[in-house]
Amino acid sequence: MRILTGIQSSGRPHLGNILGAIKPAIELSKHPDNESFLFIADLHSLTTIKDGPMRREFTKAVAATWLAFGLDTQKNTFWRQSRVAEHTELAWHLSCFTPFPMLNNATSFKEKSDRSLSVVNAGLFVYPVLQAADILLYDAEIIPVGKDQRQHIEMTRDIASAVNHQYNSDIFVLPEPRIDDRLMTIPGIDGAKMSKSYNNYIDIFLPENELWKVIKKIKSDSTPLEDPKNPDTDITFQLFSLLASESQIAEMRALYEGGNYGYGMAKKAFYELILAQFTTERERFDYYTLENPDALEAELRDGEEKARAVAGRTITRVREVMGFS
Repeated sequence: MRILTGIQSSGRPHLGNILGAIKPAIELSKHPDNESFLFIADLHSLTTIKDGPMRREFTKAVAATWLAFGLDTQKNTFWRQSRVAEHTELAWHLSCFTPFPMLNNATSFKEKSDRSLSVVNAGLFVYPVLQAADILLYDAEIIPVGKDQRQHIEMTRDIASAVNHQYNSDIFVLPEPRIDDRLMTIPGIDGAKMSKSYNNYIDIFLPENELWKVIKKIKSDSTPLEDPKNPDTDITFQLFSLLASESQIAEMRALYEGGNYGYGMAKKAFYELILAQFTTERERFDYYTLENPDALEAELRDGEEKARAVAGRTITRVREVMGFS
């Protein structure tokens, strides 16, 4: 089964990205019957980030995160979207088969344009076409996505079907979304969905003192230290439960309900859990970003060569039927 996942380089990956997308994708990639294509969607990030050096740093951080969590780059294909020119070429071809109303009705675009027209650019409008090119270029069969991305996969299928119908040929594989309803929304430090947009995220790769400063900001109520507390309504407990074992969760619950246990103590336990659970990943991240960035670059270049080989075959197919070869 060919599986494709892309992570946008619009910031350093946070705990929500890691638990909701990166770790599940790596687990899927380990299955012997799966062939995973995992890319850094740096072209997509241009819709919001214009600063070049910042994008380079974020791209490096995203790549280092995948490697830190054990992605096997020999078995799978791992690359930067911008280094494979076929993405943008195919996006143009597909745009000529994409009805304007389809893009105008995209939920993600409507939400952004409703909030502020001043931040809307053409890139945001045609975002789903580039996303379709990302998928169709690699004959991907399964696309793991959140519920909010289901519409984009449906649009990809519609665009691919239009091309296939036009040329009476199976030029593109029609991808299927894989939506895991078991995945919960990862709460941020304010209780809303963890997001870079809300600035409420937890970056597990921060130096220890900086990470502790973020953990201390987790929102809590004003229940006195000596009083029992409800763990099910507390953000720190929710976050702790995402990482802890069943016995650790049960122990923490008993401390909350027993009284004389403050939220500051719970935050300290969560902080220590992060450091203990991600010791190896934090060391690997620093290795690729600080100690040996050349090793990171080498991994990406190798992956880009593999990606170009697959993308080139698809573009050759498209050029031939469309009369460009």
